[in-house]
Amino acid sequence: MYIVIVDTGCANLTSIKVAINNLGYNATITSESSIILKSNKIFLPGVGTASAVMDLLSKKKIINVIRECKQTILGICLGMQLFCASSEESNGVKTIGIIKTPALRLKVNNLSLPHIGWNQITFQKGHALFKNIPNNSRFYFVHSYMVPINKYTLSTTNYGINFSSIIQKDNFFGVQFHPEKSGNIGSQLLKNFLEI
Repeated sequence: MYIVIVDTGCANLTSIKVAINNLGYNATITSESSIILKSNKIFLPGVGTASAVMDLLSKKKIINVIRECKQTILGICLGMQLFCASSEESNGVKTIGIIKTPALRLKVNNLSLPHIGWNQITFQKGHALFKNIPNNSRFYFVHSYMVPINKYTLSTTNYGINFSSIIQKDNFFGVQFHPEKSGNIGSQLLKNFLEI
């Protein structure tokens, strides 16, 4: 299997690569369209601001490559938010647009932002992504923006408000949390994604 991690210029590229390696797979970090197109699985990580990552993807001319890919692709954290039509971050920057929903700033009343730490995901059983993952398992989150619950939501999490913690539209999957920082349960989710 040929696995690609899209080089979005963010800090968690190596930790994702190590997590994949620990499962017995190799992954290539790249922003080359030709390499991305040859892959079987794609990871789109993101840490930082939506505008900075979109600028980088635009400069590398890979936004349309991502939009048109037929391989299964997993957006992680900001990578998931980039699948939305836009983000409230950076004055409503236009994002990749796989789903029409905008990414919104978390409105959490008296809770602190960013949402940092372990939190539960709640899902309907039966999806291959949740194989050997108990409902209400805890994953590691670091974010201030979220994808509202919509028809593509596979799991939800609550932090002052319920939001999508996993989405799927066709071959596009997104997780708001960091599976590469979520211990054994995160490794299981990555394994499940790679086996879909």
